[in-house]
Amino acid sequence: MKVVILGAGFGGLRLARKLNNKKGIEVQLIDRFNYHQFQPLFYQVATAGLDASNISFPIRKVFHKSTNVRIRMADVTGIRMEEKLVQTSTGDVPYDQLVIAMGADTNFFGNDMLEEHAFPMKSTVEALQLRHKLLQNFEDALQAKDKGDELLLQRLMNIVVVGGGPTGVELSGAIADMKRFQLPRDFPELDFRNMHIYLLEGTGRTLGTLSEKSSRHSQEYLERLGVTVKTNALLQEYDGKKAVLKDGSSIDTGLLIWAAGIKGNVPAGIDPAFIARGNRIKTDRSCRVAGQEHVFAIGDIAYMEEEAWPNGHPQVAPVAIQQADFIAKHFLQTLKGTANPESLFQYKDKGSMATVGRNLAVVDVPKPKMHIKGFMAWLIWMSLHLMLILGVKNRFFVFLNWLYNYVTYDQNLRLIFREFDRDAKQSARHTMT
Repeated sequence: MKVVILGAGFGGLRLARKLNNKKGIEVQLIDRFNYHQFQPLFYQVATAGLDASNISFPIRKVFHKSTNVRIRMADVTGIRMEEKLVQTSTGDVPYDQLVIAMGADTNFFGNDMLEEHAFPMKSTVEALQLRHKLLQNFEDALQAKDKGDELLLQRLMNIVVVGGGPTGVELSGAIADMKRFQLPRDFPELDFRNMHIYLLEGTGRTLGTLSEKSSRHSQEYLERLGVTVKTNALLQEYDGKKAVLKDGSSIDTGLLIWAAGIKGNVPAGIDPAFIARGNRIKTDRSCRVAGQEHVFAIGDIAYMEEEAWPNGHPQVAPVAIQQADFIAKHFLQTLKGTANPESLFQYKDKGSMATVGRNLAVVDVPKPKMHIKGFMAWLIWMSLHLMLILGVKNRFFVFLNWLYNYVTYDQNLRLIFREFDRDAKQSARHTMT
């Protein structure tokens, strides 16, 4: 059985590991990057809390002792289901069983101006670009202050985060901690009482997928940290200088972070009739793409309805991991001739959580029904994420970074890396000689 897996996120990598060194199965794992990204901690890379290498892990290293898993770095350009072929930037790949686990990307909902000027955060590279912009704005703010340009100074010190889900809440809280502890020491010339952090949420509350208690506490924590939370606030446009809301109000800002929507990375070749809201691929309860016997979809890209989840599963890592386990079991049973066609996937929700800032977090546990907040929730959040990170070395360095940051109230990763301009370098050298 030749199994081709598209994407090395939580679902795709988990499936490949479950099938690793299993007799009778040949696995080809295809991803556009050669590393696995730990998405829940992107915001800490963006706010200089962690190094990008701490949350990224070489895919090939996972399979050093594998006899049946092979890695290919390529872009998936399409699927020809009738021929059982995956089209990639490096050539066509045949399959017996295909698993689409390509995750999701930022959804700007067709707003070209927003896409041009806002900063998303759905990859390690985008997190680094956001860190660069965040720090560079304060360097530019010093120049604006020296020139007496008050309008530009205020614009550079205003930060807008759009989307009150876990990403938006965690990012807003992390920036607020930077404002409290690090930035005033880095830029003593600036008055950080004039720095404003806005969190815009289109619905009536933050963390809408969590309990009402978690939602209420998260907003209370953010406001305690100095974040201005605006609920029922819809962004209409952003030109790189001013964010205009639907109610006509506006905010001058040189940095708008978009965390308000995602859409599945659906490859060409999927029947549009099987695409659900959010650009997700419809699947049956066996994770099969609707109408296909040998094509499966898991994780953020998959849309499956259960009685408990009539609008599809939440787009979180535990769903992808559990679906990968389900499919791996099915493949192995198929080889043995013991597969049960009546077997249906059922998501087991073990809880949800979000961190807001130093010593502040919220945790919801469904069974037994429990809500935890504050310092204890923050410790639970840290412990769980530390366990989920791939690689002993990564866990060690993340823990050391967290410990250092906690004890010193400081971070040592506030670095701005500029793009190397080879032509300018050679021109300068020629002028000097």
